[in-house]
Amino acid sequence: MSELPKGALRRLDETPDELFYRQPRFVTHIDDAAIAAVTGLYREYLPPGGAILDLMSSWVSHLPPEVEYRRVVGLGLNGEELAGNPRLSGYVVQNLNRDPHLPFGDGEFDGAGITVSVDYLTRPVEVLRDLGRVLTPGGPVVITFSNRCFPTKAVMIWHRLDDAGRLDLVAGYLREAGNWEEITRHDRSPRGRGHDPLFAVTARASRAQAS
Repeated sequence: MSELPKGALRRLDETPDELFYRQPRFVTHIDDAAIAAVTGLYREYLPPGGAILDLMSSWVSHLPPEVEYRRVVGLGLNGEELAGNPRLSGYVVQNLNRDPHLPFGDGEFDGAGITVSVDYLTRPVEVLRDLGRVLTPGGPVVITFSNRCFPTKAVMIWHRLDDAGRLDLVAGYLREAGNWEEITRHDRSPRGRGHDPLFAVTARASRAQAS
């Protein structure tokens, strides 16, 4: 992004992401209450019966279990994790920091989610611009994050910001991508002490793409 300081999207560990993620991690990265908050957002925004793209996916599905979708495709870095995700009807192994172009057609999906992973993107605007391309006009994206991460793989700017700043950052990515509308910030942190916080930015692929 043009307004970010130099080095903002660099990381402490710049070795290839394929090496870092070659071993599957069959663990959850946020607690059950925060996971439930993600699922609530997906229930609210992702269209039942639609084709859904689970971007930066893993072995865990955050989709509401009672909702049926026509198709759910995952894209992530570890094939074993993706193969273990029971909701996926197909998956792609791809490093978005190396290649931000999504291997899908224009308007192929009706909605998308990025769960607690946006902080690892070194080319976020490119990824989100192409995500807007593969969604139907008006199709929603739900981008969620908490305060937990792999610190050596999160971009530098992420570490420097508080929760409000991270919401602004992700919203800024979407604005700069140029093909999103209805960009909205959310605090869906579970009530009660001791739970992981949960924040989200939602948006819809620009309807102008239809014209």
